[in-house]
Amino acid sequence: MKALPAHLAALETEAIHILREGVAEARHPVLLFSGGKDSTVLAHLARRAFYPAPPPLPLLHIDSTWEFAEVLAFRDAFAAAYGFRLLVHANEQGRAQSINPFENGDVYTTLMRTEPLKQALRDGGYDVIFGGARRDEEASRAKERMVSVRNPSQGWEPRSQRPELWRCLNWRRARGETIRAFPLSNWTEHDLWTWILLRRIELAPLYLARERSVVVRDGQRIVVDDPQRMHWRPGEHASVERVRFRTLGCWPVTAAQLSDARTMAEVAAETLSARTSERIGRISDEGSLERQKREGYF
Repeated sequence: MKALPAHLAALETEAIHILREGVAEARHPVLLFSGGKDSTVLAHLARRAFYPAPPPLPLLHIDSTWEFAEVLAFRDAFAAAYGFRLLVHANEQGRAQSINPFENGDVYTTLMRTEPLKQALRDGGYDVIFGGARRDEEASRAKERMVSVRNPSQGWEPRSQRPELWRCLNWRRARGETIRAFPLSNWTEHDLWTWILLRRIELAPLYLARERSVVVRDGQRIVVDDPQRMHWRPGEHASVERVRFRTLGCWPVTAAQLSDARTMAEVAAETLSARTSERIGRISDEGSLERQKREGYF
């Protein structure tokens, strides 16, 4: 295994320090796991932080009920392979009401992601919640601290966040408050992919280009992960194209891109030469991510 470049070794050390310090300060820590590249890297860092002991915090996955099948399979295999206790929570009432991203838009995000997340955190009594968000990922992410305070309703107020001068982290919380901790805050997408390659990290197979069933809708390529649940428009049909994903979310609102990158090295090279934001494929963002975060979304 190749040695890490100095700046990447420093980022790894910083992330491990935040994980160790946060777990030490917590009564009930948890790590949010989506099966995407950021949460996968964060989970591997947690393994390194506490090795050779088993991971001292569980993985929590909020299942929107519209997850890619390959992500769910990867999630289960990852937890089993690395000794993580896996917790899965979904809004079963929303599932029964057939809340979906085709028809319900932001309401879907609130009901099937934000609300079940808040419920899972409340029911589990989790006080320090680790996530894989990075500041370079999206504009509202850049307003976050590494240690971000949430009010008793899991709401986020940017003006209430504490300064982190000289990288001194403040883990104190008043009654009812919780902490969202972001050990990857200072990482860039370039850093992430370099670390993935040098540490030989396996990711969900959706990051690799393969032939998949695709519908072109509003200029975006949607992989039809479940034809029975697809909401087809008049005259619409699927075709097979070689595509991959740069970011992962719910399959009806996450666009794929044409690609021939079939190995991790090829994906990294293609990604790092891109001139667009990695969240360009998140059709559901629509400029509302900061509002969703204020309401409790991660």
